[in-house]
Amino acid sequence: MYANTRHEAVLVRMLVLLAVSGIAVEGAQAQTAAGDRPGLYKPDGALQSPPLRVEVLNGTSFRDIETRTTYRLYGIDTCAPGQLASLGRQPWPCGTMATAWLVAATLNKWVACNTLRQADAVNLARCSSADHADIAADMIKEGIAVTLPPTSEDPAIRAYASFEQEARKAYRGLWASSFQMPWNYRAILSPSPPVAPTASARP
Repeated sequence: MYANTRHEAVLVRMLVLLAVSGIAVEGAQAQTAAGDRPGLYKPDGALQSPPLRVEVLNGTSFRDIETRTTYRLYGIDTCAPGQLASLGRQPWPCGTMATAWLVAATLNKWVACNTLRQADAVNLARCSSADHADIAADMIKEGIAVTLPPTSEDPAIRAYASFEQEARKAYRGLWASSFQMPWNYRAILSPSPPVAPTASARP
């Protein structure tokens, strides 16, 4: 009698396993069918790039050497190429330094990027390498980069703002020198074209 009870228990367990397996298969089939349905909503997420080898273009941008896709580090800016800062009375090339820092962070290293959005055919992204979990954040921490002014399309990143305050208090990198904010420097180099007068304003 004990043996019969044991056999019955084993049989019940097998039936339960078969039933669970059938449910899992049906669920997977239903999920596959749902994924093929047109108009199915899927939450948008940051696009994770495969590992890249890159060539640096300037202090905030680089290009995938295989696909030629250009990435710009999201939420930060650095001195423009050719821009100078002044430590006391001594000028130094802060734009060149930012580019060199980014070269050192990416040279002979795999880089991965999460694209947050695109602007002018450039992927605005948060990127990492083997030595830097967040390249832009580390540039801010070392005083190599500054945070961009927030906009409605690109709000401020609180962590970046906090890192910048710490770098300023410690006089790291740029914060030990006098320098012009990069967007102001570029605006002087490439001023907006004058607005043409309207018909009523013409003599």
